[in-house]
Parts: sequence; structure tokens; C-alpha cells
Amino acid sequence: MLIVGLTGGIASGKSTASKALRARGIPVIDADAIAHEIMQPGQASYRRVVSHFGPGILHPDRTIDRAKLGAIIFNDPAQRQALNQRTHPYVRRRILHLLLQHYLRGHALCILDVPLLYESGMDRLCGRVVVVVCAEETQVRRLRERSGLGRQEAQARVRAQMGLEEKARRADAVVANEAGISEMQEEVCRVVDAWRPGWLRTAAALAVPLAAAAAVPAAFVRSAALGIKALGAVVALGAYLFVSHY
Repeated sequence: MLIVGLTGGIASGKSTASKALRARGIPVIDADAIAHEIMQPGQASYRRVVSHFGPGILHPDRTIDRAKLGAIIFNDPAQRQALNQRTHPYVRRRILHLLLQHYLRGHALCILDVPLLYESGMDRLCGRVVVVVCAEETQVRRLRERSGLGRQEAQARVRAQMGLEEKARRADAVVANEAGISEMQEEVCRVVDAWRPGWLRTAAALAVPLAAAAAVPAAFVRSAALGIKALGAVVALGAYLFVSHY
């Protein structure tokens, strides 16, 4: 399975591109959606975040007030790093679990939609990366329109991330989002379709770890529980080798 990283800057149009790929039936793993899930009350990351930042970031119903939290982290790099340390490990774990699921279902490719793809090091999971870019002024304008932020606050949030020029330099493909949404979506889909592996290569990539799992010696499997763990370990290892370097 080919993992395609999809990234960009805040308000550059990455999420719009992701919707177009999902509409074509391509599985998309959305890191932002996962981040929202793990920040719900009762989750381990929620407890760690509230413990660090205090109850002042909570709504009356005990959910996290993302506006208050954003005001803290986008104006303080140390606090932003503290948040990342308390959330990124849980996001990565969930992403790897979903990647393995899509891999074992025989998908030829999967989109990994991550705003901080390079900053978090998750680009190392990807065989290809496409970045959606636009001018900084366009980012600021879009962010203000959708969030009601002041100009300085919008600029601070844009500049808190790695610059789009640097992301574009590292990417395998760059798609501009200035002319129009439909044109950008068509270009992203064209790029990803060109990278799609053939069915033979996809089948071969799936067969190798499954064959390895089937070859686990019977003598090693001394109990049902151990058998399941051994099978899972072999499949997971094979999946990692293939999905990371396809």
C-alpha cells in the first residue's frame, strides 16, 4: 500500500483537497479528526492536557475550549511544544492502527492528511507527499473569514507552522490553491491517481506479511493467546516494512 502524505498550511486548502480524494473512494486518515477524538473527556491525552494547562481551558461541560487553548499555544512556542508532547503520541498510535487496517483490507493507497506532517516526523511513513500551497496573505484572509480572528492573531497562527516554501521544497508534488477550489481539487486527484500502484504490486505487498504470518512454526504457538500475539506481531512487522517503503 502506498501511503500519500497530504499537508499544507493553516487555511491553505488541504482539507478541501482531502474531501475531493475521499469522494473518489480513497481512504483518508484525518489527523485533525483524530486529535479531536483524543481530546474528549475521559481520554488519556485529555487528562494530560488539562493537568498541564489547568481548568481555565475548559467549557462549563468540561470539554476543551479550543479557542482558549489556541490563544495560549499560538503565542508561546514552549506551550505549543507541551501540547504536542501530550497529544502526538496518541495521534500516532491511532494513525498506525488505521494504516494497518487499510493495508490488510487490500487498499492500493491511503491518504495521510496531517497538517504538521513534517513537524511531527510522520512524513517518514509516506512513500509520496503532496503539499497544497497559497500565498501567506491568502491564508491570513481565509483564516480571518472563517474564524473571526484579528489580523495579528491570524498571522501568528500562520507563522507558528513550518513555512509553505519549506514544505513545498520537501514534497514530491506541489498544488497551488489560488485560482479556484475545483481546479485545485482536480490537480490533487490527478497527482494522486498518477501514483496509484497497480493491482499486482498491491497484491504482492499484501501477500508477503500474510505468508510470513502463516509460516510461524506450530511449536512456537503454545496457546491461543500467544498464537494471536505472534500472528499480530508478524503481520504488523510485515505491514510496517511494506507501507513505509512501498
